[in-house]
Amino acid sequence: MTYIIAEPCIDIKDLSCVDVCPVDCIHVFDRILIIDPEECIDCGACEPECPVEAIFPEESLPPDWATYTQIDAQWYTDRGGARELIQVLKPA
Repeated sequence: MTYIIAEPCIDIKDLSCVDVCPVDCIHVFDRILIIDPEECIDCGACEPECPVEAIFPEESLPPDWATYTQIDAQWYTDRGGARELIQVLKPA
């Protein structure tokens, strides 16, 4: 399991979650913050710090935002592909 940052974070990028992450697995990417699924230790420290309630345990991610799991994974393999997915999901 890992944590996922979903749509409410787009264009917000409050860094409260970054400040409490003990392993620095949350990264700024274009219009959203992204959690590296390989680095996340599932501590949950980030979730209560999010002012827009955009962070979810992967198994609790609302179905409407399931694509954000793919965005997180794709960012670490093909950043351009993740950028395209974010642009399609919620226009600037």
